Amino acid sequence: MSDLTPLRVLIVDDESVARERLRRLLSKAGGVTIEAECADGISAIRAISKHDLDLVLLDVQMSDMSGFEVLRRVEVKSMPPVIFVTAFDRFALQAFEAQALDYLLKPFGEERVRQALVRARTFLTGAGKLARQKQLAGLLARTQDSTRLLVKDGDRVVLVRPEEIDWVESDGDYVRLHVGSESHFIRSTMTQMEERLAGHGFVRIHRSRLVNLDRIKELRPLLQGESVVVLKSGARLNASQNCLKQFQNCFESVR
Repeated sequence: MSDLTPLRVLIVDDESVARERLRRLLSKAGGVTIEAECADGISAIRAISKHDLDLVLLDVQMSDMSGFEVLRRVEVKSMPPVIFVTAFDRFALQAFEAQALDYLLKPFGEERVRQALVRARTFLTGAGKLARQKQLAGLLARTQDSTRLLVKDGDRVVLVRPEEIDWVESDGDYVRLHVGSESHFIRSTMTQMEERLAGHGFVRIHRSRLVNLDRIKELRPLLQGESVVVLKSGARLNASQNCLKQFQNCFESVR
């Protein structure tokens, strides 16, 4: 494939600023036709099935699902080559680098985008194109455990299993995961996190709190129908009256 032949590209990132930056840098690089832009995983899945694409620039962590979850929901034979776009550091990406076509580590510049496009064009020729489906299948196999949460913590990335979480609380556009003496932020809504953790013994006790039932020590009634949930760690969490009935049913089932 010639460098002058346009690459048909899909941009997927839940941050509008990031999408605009990619659009601008791809335009400077030249030889790129942006077929569509998506702000979430569901839209990305639809766009991949709709457009004839050469390349997908895919954010690793979005509000509704991870980039790896997007890949899992698309048939391997229908998935174009992928370049990950991420804020995770190089150490976290070592696990994916051997299987992914390339990645763009935020913040990236014009030259790095050009390099990624050169690699994409090389990959789309000859044996590289024939090996694409096998490569993607290997990537999905290595990221099969989609229940683990990838959270950035300073200069490291932490893999958190649901059973390790004591409780979760909302914090603006993020949620805070309380894991023992540590806490981690992840970009998500409480509704999305509740759906993701529902099969792991979590229940909502307040519009802004989820709790792991295995971490509960006792339930102490308060006035006006509210209660305090006491965790084994000693944390005391208010349970709202609206959520109390559902919570009590779960609580009674484990006693």
